Amino acid sequence: MKIAVFDGQGAGLGQSVIKAMRQSLPNPCTIVALGANTYATSKMVRAGASMGISGEKGFISFCRREPIDCLIAPISIIESGSLHGEITRPMVHAFTDLHCKKFLIPLHHERVFLPGLAHLPIKLCIEEIIRQIHDDWAETDE
Repeated sequence: MKIAVFDGQGAGLGQSVIKAMRQSLPNPCTIVALGANTYATSKMVRAGASMGISGEKGFISFCRREPIDCLIAPISIIESGSLHGEITRPMVHAFTDLHCKKFLIPLHHERVFLPGLAHLPIKLCIEEIIRQIHDDWAETDE
């Protein structure tokens, strides 16, 4: 299974997701860190990602050429200009054009509100994502 994790800025969310996946998923899992910047990418690789790709061009070319099973990202990936300008319109298009399962983590975003999720702990979101990936993996092994 090949899983991509996207994050920007300091990659705190991406690191948490990758560490949790490494503890919970079987070992042949490939985790690709997609960072909006090199700092975020390096933090996710240190957290346990198999490899890292940085920046707008790297993200877009990865999305266009690499088959993946799923991508995990903060909700800000759906709006250009978010993450303090790190998300560009071409990145949003590349993300939406992906033909894989997409997990969006509902972090606070000033222009996007998801009713019912305002007080949901991020840890529970990560656990649910990992549970779903584990179930999907089990289905492909059958």
